[in-house]
Amino acid sequence: MLQQTQVATVIPFFERFLQTFPTLTALAAAEEQAVLRLWEGLGYYRRARALHRAAQLLAAEHGGQIPDDPEVFRALPGVGRYTAGAVLSQAFDRPLPILEGNSLRVLCRLLGVREDPRGGAVQRQLWDAAEALLPKRQAGQFNQALMELGALVCTPKSPDCAACPLARRCEARRLQAQNDIPFRAEAPPTVPVAEAAVVVRRGEQALLAQRRPDAARWAGLWEFPHGELAEGETHEQAARRLLEQLTGLDAEVGDELLTIRHSVTRYRITLVCFEAAHRQGVFRLEFYAQGAWVEPEELASYPVSAPQRRLAEALRRPRQPRLF
Repeated sequence: MLQQTQVATVIPFFERFLQTFPTLTALAAAEEQAVLRLWEGLGYYRRARALHRAAQLLAAEHGGQIPDDPEVFRALPGVGRYTAGAVLSQAFDRPLPILEGNSLRVLCRLLGVREDPRGGAVQRQLWDAAEALLPKRQAGQFNQALMELGALVCTPKSPDCAACPLARRCEARRLQAQNDIPFRAEAPPTVPVAEAAVVVRRGEQALLAQRRPDAARWAGLWEFPHGELAEGETHEQAARRLLEQLTGLDAEVGDELLTIRHSVTRYRITLVCFEAAHRQGVFRLEFYAQGAWVEPEELASYPVSAPQRRLAEALRRPRQPRLF
């Protein structure tokens, strides 16, 4: 959960997750949809799917135990060098280094590395440095201290060099280059994206929800069909096109329900959501892996993305009578 998510955000998710899945075997036995529902709101859902698959492999092949072997552990889904080093050094005192955002910043400043730390050669240099600094014992505590040093003292802006135990050895401090190191590439420009979504109603209550395919972004999550506008399209025209392409149903697109604005990396998305009344036809599986007619109250148990959750919550509210 701490990969690509801040600690303060993670804590309530972590606590709920452990209440539901207190052991590795409990997680392994869970349905993927239940795992995704508890992960909802953390984003990067491939992490949850990888964690679930890893638990299933460990339950099936390792007696439900975490292996104290770097090669075996790194072969698990979703585990890279950083995760292996962090887990095995802290759980088993394995002498394995880590390199993540905070420790990377500390090492770049300590060594005076001005090149882009994302480059392959610089990455190797920093990993080698992290490994060379490891003590023979308590490697996990050392790794944790290195991360905390970056988070609390060697901060991205205005580092507290007076409080740093490495200040006398820090090349960036000697050069007065703390604010120039590490190298930071300019943020890419934001890209506006216009999307339309359509909520198909059958009768007064039933809504059509679809599960995304495993190979797509937000894999395994449920949603109401949506997509980008084609060039020259209005939102309403896009809703009609998406209705045909993604469901195959004959339905009449009606009123706009709400507009949702959200961001995914550098994309600023405006999603205009429409209501549609089902007339005839059966849901056609092409893009989506599954479709189901659900009651608005049932949506609470389905794993969905954050913007789709906002739409689902709006649909659970009582419908207002039309005045004209």
